[in-house]
Amino acid sequence: MERAPERFTIVPDDYHVPYAGTAEDGRKFFISEELFSEKSAYVGVFLWKADGTFDEVRVDEIGRPAGLPPGQAGPAGAEDLVEARLAELGNYVLEPIEVVPFTQDVDGITFGWKVGQYDDGTYFINIEPGNFICYYEPWDGLDYDT
Repeated sequence: MERAPERFTIVPDDYHVPYAGTAEDGRKFFISEELFSEKSAYVGVFLWKADGTFDEVRVDEIGRPAGLPPGQAGPAGAEDLVEARLAELGNYVLEPIEVVPFTQDVDGITFGWKVGQYDDGTYFINIEPGNFICYYEPWDGLDYDT
């Protein structure tokens, strides 16, 4: 039986992972404006210490974009907020990061990277809320399901 992943890699791309890397203070980060629950959308900043262990999550609730079907991820149109959150990181570098999965509840909503297991025993890691990015073995961040 496969073991649950202790770490995984997030690689920046031009699809669902535009902002992942290392902040000026050495912390690892991932920022998304595509996080969503049934009723709302969020800009989330996920931060890990320099060693890849969880540090904090920062969340801004924003309106869900008009016309976006329920259960579908899409940009929330919060570019100014994303830019402000990026500015808080100082001089950052977009690059692959190796981090520990985590979840944290914020106002009753789970945020983070949740480890799950399929019936066949294989593991996966989903982003929450919204479950629109799903990483799988070999945990190198080069491929993910949406």
